[in-house]
Amino acid sequence: MKEITKNMKILDLVNEYPEAAEVLFEAGIHCVGCHLAANESLEQGLSAHGLTEKEIDDLIEKIKEKIKPK
Repeated sequence: MKEITKNMKILDLVNEYPEAAEVLFEAGIHCVGCHLAANESLEQGLSAHGLTEKEIDDLIEKIKEKIKPK
């Protein structure tokens, strides 16, 4: 599993881990479907939606939990 960080591109994340898109959509982050925003980093996309640094960190942890092998 690749390390998921704030610098990872949204498009790369959802291509590698489609279930991450579910977490982003649940959080109201719809840039997954936006062609232009998909090339932004997680930090850029999430902060554009008004998330704080802590909220970004928490959302990344939720993504990691969702994609963790069972």
